[in-house]
Amino acid sequence: MTLRLFVTAAALALATHAPFAHAGAFALMGDMPYSEREIEPLRMIIDEISRDREIAFVVHDGDFKSGGEKCDNRRFLDRKADFEASLHPFILVPGDNEWTDCHRPSNGAYDPLERLDKLRELFFAGNESLGRNKLRLTRQGDLQPQYAAWRENVRWEFENVMLVGLNIPGSNNNWKNQGDNTEFHERLKANTAWIDTNFRSARERDLRAVMLIFQANPDFEGDEAAKQKNRPGFRDGFAEFKAQLAREARAFGKPVVVVHGDTHSYQLNQPVRDESGAFVANITRLETPGSPFIGWVRVVVAPHDPKVFQFTVKRFGASTPAGQ
Repeated sequence: MTLRLFVTAAALALATHAPFAHAGAFALMGDMPYSEREIEPLRMIIDEISRDREIAFVVHDGDFKSGGEKCDNRRFLDRKADFEASLHPFILVPGDNEWTDCHRPSNGAYDPLERLDKLRELFFAGNESLGRNKLRLTRQGDLQPQYAAWRENVRWEFENVMLVGLNIPGSNNNWKNQGDNTEFHERLKANTAWIDTNFRSARERDLRAVMLIFQANPDFEGDEAAKQKNRPGFRDGFAEFKAQLAREARAFGKPVVVVHGDTHSYQLNQPVRDESGAFVANITRLETPGSPFIGWVRVVVAPHDPKVFQFTVKRFGASTPAGQ
C-alpha cells in the first residue's frame, strides 16, 4: 500500500475504535449540503464513514453549498470544520457553487477569483489533506512550479492507483459566452499540463489505474453543447479536456475512472468517445449522488479484479450495490 498517513496526537485522542485496517477502500461524495437541513445529514454521513475502519480517505467532488446560498467566509469555515471532523483524511475539489457562481446577487455578489483565493487559503494550504488523520498530497506546483497558483490540483497514490484532483467546475468549465475568458484559458493550460504529467507517471511506473476527480459533468454525451451551440459566443468548455482524456486513456491502456458531480444523479457508465466517435472502452464515468438524494460511494480497490475498482452506493439511510 502506497498511501501515507500522518496521525496527530489529537487525532489519536479522538479516535474511539481500533486502528484502521485500510483494506483498499475509500469514499466519494459531492453536491451537499445544499440547505441548512442537509448539514446534519452531511455530518451523519461523515460519522458513518468514520466508523468504517477499512476506509483510507474521503473525497468531496465539489459544491458544498447550493447555487443560491451566500459564498461568505462563515459558510466556508463551517464546512471546513465539518470536513476536519472526519476521522479519515478528507480531500475537497472545488465546485462552481464555491467560486464561479459567487458573482450572483443571491450569493453575495462576490468576485469569483477572490472566492477561489479564499478556498485556496482555507482548504488547500500546505501539503496535507483535511481530516483528523492527514494524508500527504502532491500539489501541482510541487512538480510544475509555473502552475503553483492552482493549489487545488493535487495527486496521491493508493494501492498502485494514481488519483488526481482537478479544478474543472460546472457552468461549462467557467467559459463565458460574453466576457473575459482569461481565467478559463490559464486554468485550461494548468489542467492540461497536470493531466499530461500524471498519465505519463502512471505509464512509466506501470500503475494499475488512474482516477480523475473534479466537479463538473463534462457533457460526454454532447446534449448540452447541442442545445447551446447557436448561442452567440458559445463553445464547449470541456472540448479540450475530453479530447485529451480519450488520448491519454488509449495510451495508458488500463482502467481510467472519471469521477464528477454537478448533475446530482448517480450513474456508472462508459460514455466517452474519442475524436473519431469510437467509444473508449477503458474509461468509466462515475457520478456521485447529490442533493436532495444525498449519500456517498464506497470504492474498493480489488487486488485481483482486472477492472480494479468495485463500487457500492450508500444512500443516506440505505445501501444499494452499484448498477442498481
